[in-house]
Amino acid sequence: MIVGIGLDVVDVARFVATLAATPRLRDKLFTEAERDLPSNSLAARFAAKEAIAKALGAPGNLAWHDVTVTRTLGGPPTIEATGTVAARAEALGVTHWHLSLTHDAGIASAFVIAEAA
Repeated sequence: MIVGIGLDVVDVARFVATLAATPRLRDKLFTEAERDLPSNSLAARFAAKEAIAKALGAPGNLAWHDVTVTRTLGGPPTIEATGTVAARAEALGVTHWHLSLTHDAGIASAFVIAEAA
């Protein structure tokens, strides 16, 4: 059963300019495992974090560091939820995540499905 869906789109150039103008923002938004990725990948991960929040009903208490988006070579991206994100997902009965990321033509986007058994 689908608990929630989320979609987010990010203008990569605008996102990169915002990161450059606010040096501490990179550390605020991304976990250590994510911070050193290329700009397109960071924008896609930011979109994923926004889409995850939307799939969870967009409660205002979710912490950016409580979700890490990872990717293995040749495999799909995965969501590692901890803390506030894991607690909200558990409260909603989420047992599985589906995540699609893309970045092309200056746009990064993410689509998330939160699923319960």
